[in-house]
Amino acid sequence: MTNTRTTPPREAPPGPRPAAGRRRGALRTYWPHYLAISPFYVLFLVFGLVPVLFSLYLAFQHWDGIGDMQFVGLRNFEFLVKDSTFWLSLYNTFVIWIMSTIPMLFLALVLAVLLNSSVRFTSFYRIAYFIPNVTSLVAIAIVFGAVFSTNQGLINAILGWLHIGAVPWLSNEWTIKLVIAWLITWQWTGYNAILYLAGLQAIPTEMYEAAKIDGAGPVQTFFRITIPQLRPIILFTVVVSTINGMQTFTEPQVLFGGNASINPNSGGPGQAGLTAILYFYREAFSNNDYGYGAAIAWAVFLVILLFTAINWRIVQRRDKGAA
Repeated sequence: MTNTRTTPPREAPPGPRPAAGRRRGALRTYWPHYLAISPFYVLFLVFGLVPVLFSLYLAFQHWDGIGDMQFVGLRNFEFLVKDSTFWLSLYNTFVIWIMSTIPMLFLALVLAVLLNSSVRFTSFYRIAYFIPNVTSLVAIAIVFGAVFSTNQGLINAILGWLHIGAVPWLSNEWTIKLVIAWLITWQWTGYNAILYLAGLQAIPTEMYEAAKIDGAGPVQTFFRITIPQLRPIILFTVVVSTINGMQTFTEPQVLFGGNASINPNSGGPGQAGLTAILYFYREAFSNNDYGYGAAIAWAVFLVILLFTAINWRIVQRRDKGAA
């Protein structure tokens, strides 16, 4: 009689865990990581997302900060379209942005190229160029106000020594914009130069060596190699400069808000320095019209978004054309 050994049937391998079980397992495994990064998200929720959503809700209300809100629908935005002061503030913002961004990015690129070359004390220059960006903007604006003062300013004193008439820097429509643009340029040129310098150092030296072998001169090398390689960084600096330029507030506020002969928050004589954000501040916190102030803020946001999209499209088309 032959004994046959019977083997028990193998159990089927367990099927895939349900998605809910996998999520619970991942949560138990990684909860210390989530807990470590949670303060950022809590702070962002409380001080970032909630105020943004509340401002959008507030843009459709009439509220003076006290009492109940009154829903007005699109009335704030309808008044915004017809408000000549808003368009003036937007015009001032554009002009100051153009007067500051173009020379600022040009000077930053020149400084980056010089720092990338064999210049002595490069580390010292990097620190020196970056100091204005980390200096208090209020302090910078106060110094600029003293330097460009019409009666006792350093610039007009130098012009007097040269037998040149004094310039009304802070009382003329265009010189007001020029002083604000110079202040912005002085503050952000070094920051952008450091970004360009990082981009220049990331370009392979083999590309320059190959161009030199092919007989390309410095100008051709700069426009055929350096600029195309720096295009993503240039786009970044243009976008950041656009966002910062459209939010210009502290410079005109400090320059003209402390002058007793000028209405605070007016942006100077003739409102020549009244920017869009300064106008939002005046309407919301000086005139206590928080609904209209929120509408101004969202209008500026849409303008910034439009400019960013335009800059992105321009760079994308150039990239496709180069390819």
